[in-house]
Amino acid sequence: MIKRLQNIINKVSPVMAIALILIIWQTLSATGVVPKFMLPSPVDVVMAFIEDFKLLMEHAQTTLLEAFYGLSFGILLGFVFAVIMDRFEIAYKAIYPVIIITQTIPTVAIAPLLVLWMGYGILPKVTLIIITSFFPITIALLEGFRSSDRDALNLMKAMGADSFQCFWHIKLPSSLTNFFSGLRISVSYSIIGAVVAEWLGGFSGLGVYMTRVRKSYSFDKMFAVIFFISAISLLLMAFVTLLQRLCMPWDISLKKKQAVKE
Repeated sequence: MIKRLQNIINKVSPVMAIALILIIWQTLSATGVVPKFMLPSPVDVVMAFIEDFKLLMEHAQTTLLEAFYGLSFGILLGFVFAVIMDRFEIAYKAIYPVIIITQTIPTVAIAPLLVLWMGYGILPKVTLIIITSFFPITIALLEGFRSSDRDALNLMKAMGADSFQCFWHIKLPSSLTNFFSGLRISVSYSIIGAVVAEWLGGFSGLGVYMTRVRKSYSFDKMFAVIFFISAISLLLMAFVTLLQRLCMPWDISLKKKQAVKE
């Protein structure tokens, strides 16, 4: 009974916290403590979202398409780098520091250069998304490969398995949990990367929409697109979690068994 009550409290607490924030926000805006042009009320934000819903959907299609292309290439690039660094120690020592350095450069600083070099089309957006999204995938997969069961690997080798068979049957399955953890991060990075790239130039996309409404001082629409971008990121992360459950049913069943024992 106590555990069930605790579970209910754990589920309700985030909803209550968000509701409290919205109530305080609405009160501050409605009473004029904070001017509406500086902080539109939640009601104004919802109305702005409804008013520009069709336009937001059109811009969202462009952003999601850019994110899809960039994330796909980022996953491929991250997988290749992780496999090479796991297989060859010299490659690990040479490539790993370079990958770390690429993540210390702010994306806002890279984006103008990419636009300058590649124009205002989709290419600089996709490139920026690749740069921001491949790192979590690479590190997660590499950690997964290197944390594989050594006893299982030694057994496979003793049975005459080659390097590819050891990778396919031991290392790859054991890295899936790490991969999906990295993918959840990369999914959110891909949306953010697309929006940041669109700020600096483009013809459509949520970043372009944000730039236009900011210049027109429509801050209710600005808040609406910010929350819309957050909602898209959360939905994509939830989709990755669902995909993980479908691809790793054994992991879910193991967690359920552990929960029953506790």
